[in-house]
Amino acid sequence: MAREIVLDTETTGFDPKTGDRLIEVGCIEIHDLLPTGRTFHRLVNPERLIPPEAIKVHGITDDHVKDAPKFHEIAADLLEFIGDAPLIAHNANFDRNFIDFEYNRIGQKPPPQERWIDTLQLAQKRFPGMPNSLDALCKRFKISLVDRTLHGALIDSRLLAEVYLELRGGKERALDLTTARTTQTTTAGAARVAYGARPTPLPPRSTEAEQAAHTAFLKATLKEHGLWAAYGVTVATEGEEAA
Repeated sequence: MAREIVLDTETTGFDPKTGDRLIEVGCIEIHDLLPTGRTFHRLVNPERLIPPEAIKVHGITDDHVKDAPKFHEIAADLLEFIGDAPLIAHNANFDRNFIDFEYNRIGQKPPPQERWIDTLQLAQKRFPGMPNSLDALCKRFKISLVDRTLHGALIDSRLLAEVYLELRGGKERALDLTTARTTQTTTAGAARVAYGARPTPLPPRSTEAEQAAHTAFLKATLKEHGLWAAYGVTVATEGEEAA
């Protein structure tokens, strides 16, 4: 899995072919499905006015971006941050269209299409017929939206990184038990898994009388056919200790 970049954009509208432009880009770096803490975030001067209906979505006004760099001034930094990593986006075609448009406009090559991964498509496969917007997925996975009153490229990237982690099963992958387990072969030839000792051993939950009764049952009833025999554990006879 290695390194991946979760990306989100905010724009002046829906289609760069009709004059809409990018005004914000936010990226989160993840490695093996865990955020590294590295981010990339820039406001971008779109060189045009931002329509009121777009401002209602993301809250970015003309005043916010009037002194921001134009896209050609951040293009190299963005590509450097992305590197050769796959790009994770929700409804990726939308973000890719704007990223491609901006790079083509300044005569630079955008990241190739095959490197884009669409979390909307991943969600639709996992939850067919259900609402799969970013908001809906956050609610489904119990990811807090308390800090999000408006859309924003960086905060949406952070939320999407958590959603992507859930969609890929990242939390389960992070539970690494390999250092606590070893495989042993018993004298009977059966493999068993041995776990590291507990820091504080659990107290016994059976009395000595109950343990003695259980041992007597094993000796009298199961003899050598008991389950423990497959693991090389023998039942003690009088004057012997259990293996």
